[in-house]
Amino acid sequence: MAKTKSFEDNMLELETVVSRLESGDATLDESMKLFEQGIKLSKSCRTMLDKAEQKVTILLQNDDGSEVEEEFDVQEL
Repeated sequence: MAKTKSFEDNMLELETVVSRLESGDATLDESMKLFEQGIKLSKSCRTMLDKAEQKVTILLQNDDGSEVEEEFDVQEL
């Protein structure tokens, strides 16, 4: 069974793919494969972010199920 890569690993790989595409050094065939890989990585990252957002939403719900909206303050970290 393949180990699921972390969000950070996927982002690093996506950055590498984007850099390679932006360099213009890849052939059309390589560029298409890189583009496809980038789309898959992007979707994977989006899924991970969506799941994290859902978890945060659940954690911030009141007992009655209504959501509590709180400002995120980086200085509190």
